[in-house]
Amino acid sequence: MKHNFSFNHIAISVKDVNKSVEFYQKVLQLKEIENTASNSKTRWLSLNQGKQLHLIPRPDFEIKTNKAVHFALATKNIDSFIKYLEELKIDYSDWLNTPNKDYIRKDGIKQVYFQDPDGYWIEINEDI
Repeated sequence: MKHNFSFNHIAISVKDVNKSVEFYQKVLQLKEIENTASNSKTRWLSLNQGKQLHLIPRPDFEIKTNKAVHFALATKNIDSFIKYLEELKIDYSDWLNTPNKDYIRKDGIKQVYFQDPDGYWIEINEDI
């Protein structure tokens, strides 16, 4: 039997769930949606099209990450988004960690990387 999968959500551990929700709402303008799975303090944000980001509070966990562990979102307005990051004074880089520099991939897609309050890497791609 063949199974057809579709992407549903990504879940990350965060030290301060309120601070993380505020960051994702401000920087990526994600809307909070109801956590329909439990009555826990885990908070859900919509990534549109039924996809979700789950922020699971783990204040006592050590969070380790590197740039190869990231999630990527795409926007048709990447230049505007980069200016928005600069207005918010959020450092971004290309894949090689060149500060405040975007990168044009071999396939012509512009991208940048930045980190959330817990150090998770977020990649923003140009949606062409």
